[in-house]
Amino acid sequence: MARTVPLNRTRNIGIMAHIDAGKTTTTERVLYYTGITYKIGEVHEGTAVMDWMEQEQERGITITSAATTCFWRDHRINIIDTPGHVDFTAEVERSLRVLDGAIAVFDAVAGVEPQSETVWRQADKYRVPRICFVNKMDRVGANFTRTVEQIASRLQGNPVVIQLPIGSEDKFIGIVDLVRMRALVWMDETLGAGSHEEEIPAALQEEAAHYREQLIEKVSEVDDKVLEKYLAGEPIGEEEIRAALRKRTIESIHRQSAAVFVPVLCGAAFKNKGVQPLLDAVVDYLPSPVDVPPIEGLEPRKDGEQAVAERPSSDDAPFSALAFKIMTDPFVGQLTFIRVYSGVMKSGATVYNSTKGKHERIGRLLKMHANKREEIKEVYAGDITAAVGLKSVMTGDTICDEKQPVVLESMDFPEPVISLAIEPKTKADQEKLGQGLAKLMAEDPTFRVKTDTQTGQTIIGGMGELHLEIIVDRLKREFNVEASVGRPQVAYKETITSAAEGEGRYIRQTGGRGQYGHARIRLAPRQHGEGYEFVNAIVGGSVPREFIKPIDEGIREALTTGVLAGYPVDDVAVELYDGSSHDVDSSEMAFKIAGSMAFKDAARKARPILLEPIVRVEVVVPKEYMGDVMGDLASRRGHIQGQEERGGTQIINARVPLSEMFGYATDLRSRTQGRATYSMHFDRYEPAPQNVAEEVVARVQGR
Repeated sequence: MARTVPLNRTRNIGIMAHIDAGKTTTTERVLYYTGITYKIGEVHEGTAVMDWMEQEQERGITITSAATTCFWRDHRINIIDTPGHVDFTAEVERSLRVLDGAIAVFDAVAGVEPQSETVWRQADKYRVPRICFVNKMDRVGANFTRTVEQIASRLQGNPVVIQLPIGSEDKFIGIVDLVRMRALVWMDETLGAGSHEEEIPAALQEEAAHYREQLIEKVSEVDDKVLEKYLAGEPIGEEEIRAALRKRTIESIHRQSAAVFVPVLCGAAFKNKGVQPLLDAVVDYLPSPVDVPPIEGLEPRKDGEQAVAERPSSDDAPFSALAFKIMTDPFVGQLTFIRVYSGVMKSGATVYNSTKGKHERIGRLLKMHANKREEIKEVYAGDITAAVGLKSVMTGDTICDEKQPVVLESMDFPEPVISLAIEPKTKADQEKLGQGLAKLMAEDPTFRVKTDTQTGQTIIGGMGELHLEIIVDRLKREFNVEASVGRPQVAYKETITSAAEGEGRYIRQTGGRGQYGHARIRLAPRQHGEGYEFVNAIVGGSVPREFIKPIDEGIREALTTGVLAGYPVDDVAVELYDGSSHDVDSSEMAFKIAGSMAFKDAARKARPILLEPIVRVEVVVPKEYMGDVMGDLASRRGHIQGQEERGGTQIINARVPLSEMFGYATDLRSRTQGRATYSMHFDRYEPAPQNVAEEVVARVQGR
């Protein structure tokens, strides 16, 4: 079966935004107008096609990125709907990693919100070109101009307006297309499906001319022909503007210093206004797999060295793909979502997992549409598909042609910041709990499970209270596990503040062959975020070469339980400078234990301190409750970073220790009679104050 849509007419896009900006609604409208769904799904009714888990439909938020395919103007558009809630940033990161372009949706009332900034930074990291859609223009307080200004000031973007709204709030009836200089007005009685073109309203002609001038100025910077015509005062054709806009949007992302160039559109997805022009913009301005640079990876070699390898987006190149999501499906078992970067793969073929060095057989290949599926025989470069039957593939693994292996850049995920104990209610639940947690861990790399060595309890860790709440909910619904959970616990860390030396000597003599290992190390603090570093400075072979790695392993093991309160140790450098060995009694195990002992000895002398996670909090609150809310944040050891007025309400930005934020939602609700909302996301780890550290240490030692 040959390729049905040429590669240059394929778009892999994501829809990204803050929670409640209207991403899922926008996606639903896109599916409706491209003919995939026959009845429009509404988020608040719980029928949205992209939100296919029960928890998503109940809570009205999107948790997992459902991937779906649709067609517009003879182009295939693969859409990944991403969650906007901060507890699910890993989902967003995974989606952006495999996209070629994105639509950033903003709420015209709230403007640029905290999660918008987080997602925008992630898109910058993966160099994803994007267009902006200012949604909810029909809502009270909608302000298009302010949102555009915030894209420049808060996100350091370079927005270029290509549409203007005609009216706003309940008077919002259409848009002015600045490329064609025509007005597009929607009829309410046709649910927005019907629209007609007309002249630009007289009241908007001056504003439209001003923005059109700005648009041409910005695109003429990359297109000499447009620049010449602009300077000569000649008329510039629609196609020339579109081509220059496309070039600028795709190229700006690869200029390291330049602000990201983003065309800005507007509309009201819920009222079906502005969706078709948005689809046109996806086709006109976002890149196809051919427009983005070839993906780079490493070529594993037998001698252990690695060379950089490129894979261009072409069906003729060797096959390579990246697994970006694992899902458990009630009917077919484990589904692995993959983005094909190069080559062709048939169902039933054997592929090579180059990350793990294992062979895998592809069972079936499925084209996904939110929660329906269509079986296909083969996939080509640029496709996003789901594969059934891959056993050892995890999120971030590369699958490729064994004859020409490549390891594509993997994804790194943050450590959990919150954990809680979970216990099955009955013996029968015990086994199901283990299976359920293992499956959920395969699906979500930010979700971790471990056993507390002292209490024997199962501890689950994640990115926030909502994250873990949904995990426990899924255990109950999907795996029928009744479990009780403990109070959430903060994931503290430890580090050291001064350099120290340590010695570990492990000698065991029990008749016959004994055990002997001896290591001396220097321990030094590193900058925040630099992690662990091990340096072998042994001169003269006092520790034989084969025992260096076991010492490193012993130290790594010791890092998981610090000397202060048993929390993981971060940001330390270890230099192994001396030691001794025994010809007969020395073994890898003995040196591993000696390494661990040396680290603990040095850590005790290096003035260890406790680090606590700090979160950024944004509270949207009516003026009259402002003082009360700020006082409450201060009592939670919060630092107010700034405040501003937006649409009649006050916005408070603060940094607060996570340990002080448990139960904040209930507290805020009662303080403001339910009129305030807040969002928070993890910021960084910082040293905990002395009194807090002492309290935590006492609690840990007393349990």
